[in-house]
Amino acid sequence: MFVTTANQLEPIPAPLRDRMEIIHLDGYTEYEKVKIAQEHLVKRQLAANGLHEGEITFTEEALFKIVQDYTREAGVRNFERQIGTICRKSVTKIAAQDAGAPAAAVVITPEVVRDLLRKEKFESDASETIEIPGIATGLAVTPVGGDILFIEATRMKGKGDFTLTGQLGDVMKESARIAYSFVRSKAAELGIDPEAFAQTDVHVHVPAGATPKDGPSAGVAMTMAIASLFTGRPVRGNVGMTGEATLRGRVLPIGGVKMKVLAAHRAGLTTVILPKRNERDLDDVPADVRSKMTFVLVERIDEALAAGLSEKVKAEPAHVLIA
Repeated sequence: MFVTTANQLEPIPAPLRDRMEIIHLDGYTEYEKVKIAQEHLVKRQLAANGLHEGEITFTEEALFKIVQDYTREAGVRNFERQIGTICRKSVTKIAAQDAGAPAAAVVITPEVVRDLLRKEKFESDASETIEIPGIATGLAVTPVGGDILFIEATRMKGKGDFTLTGQLGDVMKESARIAYSFVRSKAAELGIDPEAFAQTDVHVHVPAGATPKDGPSAGVAMTMAIASLFTGRPVRGNVGMTGEATLRGRVLPIGGVKMKVLAAHRAGLTTVILPKRNERDLDDVPADVRSKMTFVLVERIDEALAAGLSEKVKAEPAHVLIA
């Protein structure tokens, strides 16, 4: 029996994949990576670079900066390399101290990290104030953790054509078409002129078009963006959402809740719309993050629209959970 690991399944030939027993494991979250660094990585790199414990100390904020701005990975290999780089560059500061004087500890802060590692290699998306109808903030899971995903919709005079762009896979394309059909079927309830669909071309785009995207969790966000577009009601800028939708308006459960909520928190979102059936998954979210977030648990799209759009939409009350 052979045991192997891989970051992605796609490069593995399909006949070989079919004969394998595959176990999916989530990558470490940013919080877990920082704890691993505090307990193990920093000590190991201090020893590897001939430094004693206490000569260099890393603040928690500095470790978070390294994780967010200089590494994008499921594990901690590159994270440890960057810590080692900082240790080696800090040795010169220690060596420059006056001989015979008590050695002063070098404290690594986010500012010191920026000075030693230079320009950030990655930039995380942050939430923004949404004033234009047709934009929703979705939550996604990537091979290196959770992230936010902007869904943009616009319309123009036309004949009812529907266009999708942004390197979307088949699953997300289906989600977009279901979202469009659902909003169209609920036009009267949402206060939309049914003739608007026949006289309008709609274009839905997911930015970062060079990055392939797929997965069964964007239905709620796509429905929100299209409903916002046709009702003229902007989506609340502090709200992120995830969940798959059906033509009947049911919201289905999804995976990766922990990573998605952490991504929402990192981006500055304060409210997350989740499928009601994912409520038990909130137990996996760190308590300090849970306490700062409001979770709206929904079973139907109507409830999600009521929570996400800037103006009230007629719907049955959603299950609101304030941790």
